[in-house]
Amino acid sequence: MPLTSTNFARFGDVVEARGPAVPINYGQTERYHDLARINVAQNGGKTLINIFRSTPLATPIKIEIMERHPLSSQMFMPLSGNPYLVVVAPAGDFDASKIQAFLAAPDQGVNYHAGIWHHYSLALGEVSDFLVVDRGGDEDNCDEVRLVKPLRIKLGAVLDNAD
Repeated sequence: MPLTSTNFARFGDVVEARGPAVPINYGQTERYHDLARINVAQNGGKTLINIFRSTPLATPIKIEIMERHPLSSQMFMPLSGNPYLVVVAPAGDFDASKIQAFLAAPDQGVNYHAGIWHHYSLALGEVSDFLVVDRGGDEDNCDEVRLVKPLRIKLGAVLDNAD
């Protein structure tokens, strides 16, 4: 399904230049303000600004591992002008039956709320860079779960069980 602020709200924020803009810099710039709730401060965490370079997986895309960051949000903003896939499941005990997939446009970022299960970056078509804002700190902030039965995603289709 296409990524929208409404259908993604329970997982996090959609980061995009939509909605009201505030003119700044003498009218030469439009500012789209406060687009994501970045949350990294728990237990003395600090903000990390990263670039992730993601290589597309073979299609159909096989989903075998999901991860979550219990102490913080994690934001991805595409830099390469390519669409990408967002695969998520609700926070709490992992439930593979609740996995959802979204097709993100090249101008849409996502900010996963703390504890939301998600797949790592899923570039489509070609190697793609993402600006990533997440948490640094002493505690481990990444839980992973391996799916008992992998899922595969056919682009333009719905999720179905892998053979």
